[in-house]
Amino acid sequence: MTMREAKINLMGLSLAKMQAFFLELGEKPFRASQTLKWIHQRGVIDIDTMTDISKPLREKMKSVAEIRLPHITQELRSADGSCKWIVQVESGSSVEMVFIPEAGRGTLCISSQAGCSLDCSFCATGKQGFNSNLTVAEIIGQLWWANQKLAGFGVKPAQEWSEDGKPAQNPRPVSNVVMMGMGEPLLNFENVMDALSLMMEDQAYGLSKRRVTISTSGVVPAIDRLKDFTDASLAVSLHAPNDELRSELVPINRKYPIKELLRSVSGYMDTLSDRRVPVIEYTLIAGVNDHRQHARELAVLLKDFPCKINLIPFNPFALSDYRRPSSSSISNFRQILHEAGYTVTVRTTRADDIGAACGQLVGEVGDNTRRSQRYRDAAEAQRENDQQGGVEHNSETAAGVTGKRFSSADNLAVVIEKPSRPSV
Repeated sequence: MTMREAKINLMGLSLAKMQAFFLELGEKPFRASQTLKWIHQRGVIDIDTMTDISKPLREKMKSVAEIRLPHITQELRSADGSCKWIVQVESGSSVEMVFIPEAGRGTLCISSQAGCSLDCSFCATGKQGFNSNLTVAEIIGQLWWANQKLAGFGVKPAQEWSEDGKPAQNPRPVSNVVMMGMGEPLLNFENVMDALSLMMEDQAYGLSKRRVTISTSGVVPAIDRLKDFTDASLAVSLHAPNDELRSELVPINRKYPIKELLRSVSGYMDTLSDRRVPVIEYTLIAGVNDHRQHARELAVLLKDFPCKINLIPFNPFALSDYRRPSSSSISNFRQILHEAGYTVTVRTTRADDIGAACGQLVGEVGDNTRRSQRYRDAAEAQRENDQQGGVEHNSETAAGVTGKRFSSADNLAVVIEKPSRPSV
C-alpha cells in the first residue's frame, strides 16, 4: 500500500470521526470542529493554511492524513442557468452532479454511486451498469466543488436562507441538496449517512434537514434503518400505482412491493419531530403509466398515506424508446390527483440541453455488470431488425413493459371517491 493510499482523507470524516481522529493523535476533540470549518466553510484543503492550528500539530496531521477531492474533468452550462459537472472518482469512473438555480433557492443533485446496481427501465444511469459505491469524500466533495465553482467560500452559510425561500444577502449558492443523481443512495448506506451528517452539521455546511433529501427506489431494509442515522427528508421513486406495472418499471419492487415500501416510509416519517411528509416521485411515460385511470388508481393507493406528489415528465435518452407524454396527458393526470385532495407539482424540465435533466445522468462507468453492453447490443439488433423487416418500432414492447395499457377507447367514466386528505 502506498503512502498516498494509507493516509486518512479528512475530506470524508464526519464530526464524530474527525473527533476520533484527533483523539488518536492525543489531541482535544475541539480540533475536529476547527478542521471541519477550515475544509467545509472556508474551502481550505491545504493543512499548512490552517493557521489557528499549531505548526507541530499540522506536521503531525500531514504525516498521517491529507485532504483529497474528486477531480472535476468537465463543466457544462445550460441555457437555463443550470450547471453540470463531470466528476472523476478514484475507481476511474466518472459521475455527474447538477446545480439547478431557482428563485429563492439553489439545488444541487448529487451522485452516490458510479452507475447504479438497480435497473429502472426509464433511467439512463441504470443502462450504464454499476462500478462502485462512492466514498464519503467523493459524495461530500461534490458539494464542496459546487460551492467553490459557483461562488467560492467567502459567502454566508446556507442556513441564512430563510424557510420562506427568501435569501439573505449573498448566501451560499447551494441551499438544497437532493440525493437524486447517479445511483441508489440507500445501497451505499454508511457512506451516504456520513455525507448527510456533514451536509447538516453546523460546523460544516449547516443545511436544514428540510433542505436535504434522500431519494430511494425502495430499499426497504435501509429505510427501516434511517431513523437511527438521520432526519433528512425523503423522496420515494414510485412511478406506478400497482405492483404489476411497478415491478416492470422498478425491478426492486419484485423484492419489496408497494405495500411494504409505504409501510417502511411511514415508519420513518413517524420518527421525525416535525410534520414533514415524503415526496412521491412519479415519472410520466407516454402510453405506459400516464393514463387517467393510472391517476385514479394512484389516488386510491395513497389515500391513507400523507404525502406530496411530484410528477416528472419523462426525459428521453439513448437506449430508450420511451416517449414524453403530451401536455394534455400531464395536465389531466395532475388535475385528477388535485381534485382528489393531493398537493401535486409538475417538475419543470431543466438542463436537458446538456443531458442533465431528471433520468438522463450517465457519466462514464467501468461497468462490472456488463449490463451497458447488453443494452447496446439489444439496441443495435433492434435497429437491424427494423431496417431489414421495414417494421415500425414499438416503443412499449422495446422498453420491456408488458403491463395493462389504456387507450382512448377505454372507459374513462370511472370515478373514484375522493379520499379525505390530511393537510400537508
